[in-house]
Amino acid sequence: MSPVRLLVVLSSVALVVLATIAAWSTENKQPKGDAHMSLRDLTPEEKRVIIHKGTEPPFSGKYLAHKADGTYQCRQCGSPLFASGAKFDSGCGWPAFDDALPGAVRELPDPDGARTEIVCAKCSAHLGHVFRGEGFTPTDTRHCVNSVSLEFAPKSSDTEVAYFAGGCFWGVEYHFERTPGVISADSGYMGGKVQQPTYKQVCTGSTGHAEAVRVTFDPKVVSFETLAKLFFEIHDPTQEDRQGPDVGEQYRSAVFFVNDEQKRIAADLIKQLMSQGLYVVTELNPAGTFWPAEEYHQDYYTKTGKDPYCHSRVKRF
Repeated sequence: MSPVRLLVVLSSVALVVLATIAAWSTENKQPKGDAHMSLRDLTPEEKRVIIHKGTEPPFSGKYLAHKADGTYQCRQCGSPLFASGAKFDSGCGWPAFDDALPGAVRELPDPDGARTEIVCAKCSAHLGHVFRGEGFTPTDTRHCVNSVSLEFAPKSSDTEVAYFAGGCFWGVEYHFERTPGVISADSGYMGGKVQQPTYKQVCTGSTGHAEAVRVTFDPKVVSFETLAKLFFEIHDPTQEDRQGPDVGEQYRSAVFFVNDEQKRIAADLIKQLMSQGLYVVTELNPAGTFWPAEEYHQDYYTKTGKDPYCHSRVKRF
């Protein structure tokens, strides 16, 4: 690592501590915005960062190494903030952008007195901080942003979405993320009766949710059938309400279809497996609300450098 990047990393870590201290004195209220604005529901971790001006740990965010073409939007109100072309690797541990979309971001003096805070111009959601004079890009500007404050809209309008549940979502997400044509794979919860469930609630088995993965993909590159075949090969579809050492309704096998074509394809694949003598227990259910899991569950194996403990591919088709 170059001396400049090392200095940025050390300075950033030190400033995280200052930000945490400053956050203790921050009034606990929703960021102000248009009274008629539609704001998304936030998870506890998203509230800690977006509302209470917290900071996610360095090198942990899902968008740190993200390279797809599209637009990064405000997680709270959905306003476009940064174009993917402005993103660069600063080595600081958080997503960095050398420019924001016109009028998308406001700059405010930070409570710690040492930095300049950046917030969404529309809803005042906390995004991170802006730094200048580091010489990373020709604009000489680094918008240092928390991944948890963002969501991503792919450039292509022809993307599709599929939802799969097959045991612990860490392993399912791991395999889909490495599939060509998959734009993103996100861990979350689906199929239950509780609004905004937490991991702790889902683990009790009382919410009815399954640990699921939302797969956003480009159908011109990879088909739903290919993804569904992968799904049936990376977990054991004959295990009911469990997957390996993970036992409980939340670990059930399910395909949550978004249209009749996905339902038909999944049903045909199940018939093929049944004809091979496999007693498949995979449920076919219409997709409902997908609740993203807490940030620390996203890209778990990438963050930890570990390998899936109960998801390995077995050729079945």
